[in-house]
Amino acid sequence: MENEQNKTQSDSQGRPAASKAALLRQIFLSMLVISGFTFGGGFVIVSLMKKKFVDELHWIDEPEMLDLVALAQSSPGSIAVNAAILVGWRVCGTAGMAVAVLGTIIPPLVILSVISLIYEAFASNRYVALFLKGMQAGVAAVIIDVVAGLGSKVLREKSPLHIGMMAAAFIAVFFFKVNVIHVILAALALGVALAFIRKKENFVS
Repeated sequence: MENEQNKTQSDSQGRPAASKAALLRQIFLSMLVISGFTFGGGFVIVSLMKKKFVDELHWIDEPEMLDLVALAQSSPGSIAVNAAILVGWRVCGTAGMAVAVLGTIIPPLVILSVISLIYEAFASNRYVALFLKGMQAGVAAVIIDVVAGLGSKVLREKSPLHIGMMAAAFIAVFFFKVNVIHVILAALALGVALAFIRKKENFVS
């Protein structure tokens, strides 16, 4: 009975209390399935990862997932791979990071390798073009879903500063076509400045 209870609990770092081999297998299979059915870029896979690791498995809470997404987006490289690295490391350390990345890259590697062999016929096929066109609407819906889900967390905090930053970032990108890199760097600089200010206030108090 005690062993069964231990299996359902988490360790001191918040990771699931299961055997490491079982965890690694579940991380790999989860990322393999998510990556295999992801169409539309990094933000789509982030949405599916949130549903899997936050909503279904409860391995990561929503605020932490938001932090991981921000780090993945702010780092060089593919956001899908970056997010897999961070989530895998958070759940099961270095080994979790490795299997998460492996599960993420296998589906696109295999699919693109096959497509490259028949690219001419694939690219000129009318039905394939219509299929991809129809998928664009689905991709847009998934991206809106992840934006609404993660953005609602910021709104629930009722922080005027965070809400203002989110609104300013949207206006800058959507209306003024500001490069996303500049928005990220500005938000990073503001976040660092706020951290120093709060640290100084805590030190004074």
